[in-house]
Amino acid sequence: MDHVSDSFLETNVPLLVLIEAAKNGNEKEVKEYAQVFREHANKLIEVANLACSISNNEEGVKLVRMAASQLETLCPQVINAALALAAKPNSKVAQDNMDLFKDQWEKQVRVLTDAVDDITSIDDFLCVSENHILEDVNKCVMALQEKDVDGLDRTAGAIRGRAARVVHVVTSEMDNYEPGVYTEKVLEATKLLTDTVMPRFTEQVEAAVEALSANPSQPVDENEFIDASRLVYDGVRDIRKAVLMIRTPEELDDSDFETEDFDSRSRTSVQTEDDQLIAGQSARAIMAQLPQEQKAKIAEQVASFQEEKSKLDAEVSKWDDSGNDIIVLAKQMCMIMMEMTDFTRGKGPLKNASDVISAAKKIAEAGSRMDKLGRAIADQVDSAMSLIQAAKNLMNSVVSTVKASYVASTKYQKSQGMQNLNMPAISWKMKAPEKKPLVKREKQDDGQTNKVKRSSQKKHINPVQALSEFKAMDSI
Repeated sequence: MDHVSDSFLETNVPLLVLIEAAKNGNEKEVKEYAQVFREHANKLIEVANLACSISNNEEGVKLVRMAASQLETLCPQVINAALALAAKPNSKVAQDNMDLFKDQWEKQVRVLTDAVDDITSIDDFLCVSENHILEDVNKCVMALQEKDVDGLDRTAGAIRGRAARVVHVVTSEMDNYEPGVYTEKVLEATKLLTDTVMPRFTEQVEAAVEALSANPSQPVDENEFIDASRLVYDGVRDIRKAVLMIRTPEELDDSDFETEDFDSRSRTSVQTEDDQLIAGQSARAIMAQLPQEQKAKIAEQVASFQEEKSKLDAEVSKWDDSGNDIIVLAKQMCMIMMEMTDFTRGKGPLKNASDVISAAKKIAEAGSRMDKLGRAIADQVDSAMSLIQAAKNLMNSVVSTVKASYVASTKYQKSQGMQNLNMPAISWKMKAPEKKPLVKREKQDDGQTNKVKRSSQKKHINPVQALSEFKAMDSI
């Protein structure tokens, strides 16, 4: 994976140098750069074949071998085109021929790069790239302190190339997923690195190179340069963490989040957020080394959390999260809580206290948004009392309608001649009273006779009881 990360950086640089020498008509330099270009092409082909040997993706391996074979065939043709241009640098035909082979070479290299990316693990690639960028950042700081202009410029170029490569690989990987919270988080991290972090880093590098190249050399704001460099590493690390968000613990290697020994670093190395040490150990490492009693208590709480998480997953899985912000927020909060729970066991992407605090802030923000959504929905729903009152009003209206119908049917039936109208004839008869015993039985409890009876109160008629007093039947 180291070879894949290194070899496919700035793949067009040897070609551009070769073409520039050919345009100047310097055949000696063309032959020298042609050898460099040939070695570069052979390195790409060798790394591609090496990636094939460790991959079990048969279709992807076939595509890589085919692209590598075409690149091997194209290499001598590009060199011959450069030699022809060097012999006649002013020839329009030679220039057009060189441009044609240049386009073909760049296109074929892109095909090979994408094919190799398809058969390699993005997790391994990001892990290796993150480590290499940290090494390059430290080299940049060393070059700045030693006032090595060439080393600073060369290493900064490698950092820019690695960052661009990470963004390209991750963006291509996200095309394989359905748009959602996961892809949004990953693409947000890549956009932050591309639009904000890298321009600031480039600006600091250019200012440092210009200041060191001046005669006499000008002072450089070393702290600003270190901060800009640290943000590059943090940006790549955040992208990797975002990509690993959907991985299960079984899919993750111990090396994905292994603790590092930062004591071995020199004082000139860039300090990242992971360098928050307590007695030489990170906060997450200390959590992993807790006594067994505390670990047992934590495990008990984690088991309870897992049970609640299962209930949440069962409820959330019933609904489609497209267009449902409540479900999206619920999943997001659950994911963040899982990270915080893993931190208590010395695992997961959260490595120190500041990461946990940031995660807690995210949960608070999501909770506030969910509270607003819930209140907005509640405001649109009638209360239980209003529903009961509406039902009561409906029953009273029905009772009034029945009474009015009775009066109208009995009072105006003869005068209007209902038999001549196309209306159903309705007969109103009083319902027979319920059967009651002729002799009221005396109660055995004499204590009831001494009780004072309350005065008669106004009788409230139940709407349903009022309806039962009428019996409507269709006359034949």
